[in-house]
Amino acid sequence: MMSAVRSFQVPANLNAHTPAEFRGVQRDHVRLMALDTVSGDCFHNHFHHLAAYLRKGDLLVLNNSRTLPAMLKGKSGKQTIEIRLSRKISDNEWEALIVGGVVTVGEKITLLGELTATITGIGMEAPLVILSFSKSGLALYENIYRYGEPLHYEYIETPWPLEMYQTVYASVPGSVEMPSAGRAFTWKLLKQLKQKGVNIAFIQLHAGLSYYGNNRWPNPSKHVEDYCVPEETAALVNQTKENGGRVIAVGTTVVRALETAVNHTGKVEAQEGRTRLYIQKGYPLKAVDGLITGFHEPEASHLDLLTAFIDKHLLLKAYRAALADGYLWHEFGDMNLILPMEEKR
Repeated sequence: MMSAVRSFQVPANLNAHTPAEFRGVQRDHVRLMALDTVSGDCFHNHFHHLAAYLRKGDLLVLNNSRTLPAMLKGKSGKQTIEIRLSRKISDNEWEALIVGGVVTVGEKITLLGELTATITGIGMEAPLVILSFSKSGLALYENIYRYGEPLHYEYIETPWPLEMYQTVYASVPGSVEMPSAGRAFTWKLLKQLKQKGVNIAFIQLHAGLSYYGNNRWPNPSKHVEDYCVPEETAALVNQTKENGGRVIAVGTTVVRALETAVNHTGKVEAQEGRTRLYIQKGYPLKAVDGLITGFHEPEASHLDLLTAFIDKHLLLKAYRAALADGYLWHEFGDMNLILPMEEKR
């Protein structure tokens, strides 16, 4: 499915293929474009100045899902197979993408560490399949961590270590792609925000594959991801809203989790499960007021979610400004704050 906002192209030189730390820049010194959802005005800054746009009583909600080394290599007959894990189904089953060979249901793939994976069915949508592994639970995770590699796409030229794909606060393993909106945060910045009176809370949403290769993207209405909204976070969101503060999601994953957890009275409930919520233009956001995110490809459904916060024409105008000003795209790139900023202006 194509995004409703796709009238731009990202030149190759704006694809961030190197983590900030390897460009001689601290994580929180990447650039920040703050975007007023009402006027569409853009403010250009650096991420470590984020506090300038937030107020005492605001709440930042972060996704503390930890990234797995979700790319496994194996053999099926004479074929070399690459497995890209997408979503955990059970202790020994995953939805996954198979790259580099033609495989069918019933076929067995031999992996390192005396591990095998059998294709037992078709996933939630093509081209995903269901894999049943010969190990389960902690033994399977141990094998994944020992022999797996972090997922990376064509614009990444160097196989960076797994730690480059983690946020500093990541603690619950489960994402196959880094929840990258939080990558620019440092403990120093989080402490600074708390000292200003900005509250911090966490959810988990284990991010699945966002790209299937060969110009194929997930159908957002079929894209299932596991999430958990803890009791403490639900209470903080509701309290912030009641007190007139703003709830700012760090990443589209957080938006998806919190909005899934909204009950019929408009309050966020503590809950966990699997969400297939698809947020786009016109969606009535009930839990979240603002968003910190990276810059997204024109084909990504993430852009549809952004149009629930801001008119798509204002968003497109801001993206064109970011392109003209040399902002960097993707998980190692620069950041975008989307928020009503009437008091800032």
